[in-house]
Amino acid sequence: MINFEKIEVVNRLHKEHVYETLRDYGVQYDKTWIYDKIHHEINQFCSSHSLQQVYIDVFDQIDEKMKDALQGDCTRYAPGIEIISVRVTKPSIPESIRRNFEQMEEERTKVLIAIESQKVVEKEAETRKKMAISEAEKNSNVSKILMEQKLMEKDSSRRQEEIENQMYLARQRSLSDADFYRLTKEAEANKLMLTPQYLELKFIEAIADNTKIFFGDKVPNMILDQRLLGNFLKEVSRNISMETIAAS
Repeated sequence: MINFEKIEVVNRLHKEHVYETLRDYGVQYDKTWIYDKIHHEINQFCSSHSLQQVYIDVFDQIDEKMKDALQGDCTRYAPGIEIISVRVTKPSIPESIRRNFEQMEEERTKVLIAIESQKVVEKEAETRKKMAISEAEKNSNVSKILMEQKLMEKDSSRRQEEIENQMYLARQRSLSDADFYRLTKEAEANKLMLTPQYLELKFIEAIADNTKIFFGDKVPNMILDQRLLGNFLKEVSRNISMETIAAS
């Protein structure tokens, strides 16, 4: 057996329904629809729930359930009555059962505290894990950026080296072309200068630069050079040819 020491019901009667309510239920209308009704609803509620539910599990719902139950019947049979609020006090139960409930409540509280502590530990571990993952991702991104930067620097150096090599090759090609042009022009000039008269002049100058003095009783009558002799023979051959053409 449990005992609810106090049940408070706040209600009001709308003035437009005063006459009909008093006519049908008298001035003690609240005894019929509130006082007697609340006892009936409490009995119904307790009969459909266990002591554990009434005393602990769903006790916080009793006020609202009682208000809804009272208002439902009032709206149907006495529409002038408005149930504003219901407050049910904690029921009294045998001392032995109360101690058991208190111990159970303490144990449940400990379990809830342990669960919450576990949640906190798990949350902290999850936070550390996320921070570690974030730090690893940040380090990975930094490494990636540094690697890309190094690759870009190497690519830039390679391109710069290619440009310098191309400039060097172009410069060397230009120098080679200039040397080739110079040598070609020198060869053409030398070719124009290598006439028989020029060669003969150079030969005479060479003989003059290398004049030798002979001592003794026998001095050579003539010193001949193959080139001078060749020029002499060419000249004689040319004269003979011209005399032959004139005679013809």
